[in-house]
Amino acid sequence: MRTLSLLRHAKSSWDDPIQRDFDRPLNARGRRAAVRMGQYLHDTGLVFDRVLASPAVRVLETLEGVEEGLGRSLGAILDRRIYMASAVGLLDLLQTTEDVPHLLLVGHNPGLEDLALLLTPEDDAPLRAAIVEKYPTAALATLAFACDSLALIREGEGRLIRFVRPRDLDESLGPDA
Repeated sequence: MRTLSLLRHAKSSWDDPIQRDFDRPLNARGRRAAVRMGQYLHDTGLVFDRVLASPAVRVLETLEGVEEGLGRSLGAILDRRIYMASAVGLLDLLQTTEDVPHLLLVGHNPGLEDLALLLTPEDDAPLRAAIVEKYPTAALATLAFACDSLALIREGEGRLIRFVRPRDLDESLGPDA
């Protein structure tokens, strides 16, 4: 069995006059959401064997917040291919990554949302329906696969076992807050 978790970066700021999208930082709510998601990881005992992350500033700041809430480093490996990758590009990356039982991928939409939907069967299950509705910033999805290697992950064969949004943990982190 292999497990894949997908964490979208937290809410970024559009207020800073930056030259590149890559350099956008988190806003205050995004920083709070990242810390809260880290606390959630700590409280639920989620452990990852490897963490791959986009090197974009908003992802790096998300990781800092998550690590603060978690109380330890995730030891993320930065991979530029994750930045703005499509679902198919992310799947290719997963299938060629050194195999581990539980991988956390930290990146961006629409790639992460599309990947979660690509890897799960089309149905009306509540968790999948929530992703179809919206995969908000700092949300975490976890998928389980009945295979012995990340290289064997295939479209539609994942079972969505978790989808947690910051607003599920703290109402003040919701879209209307």
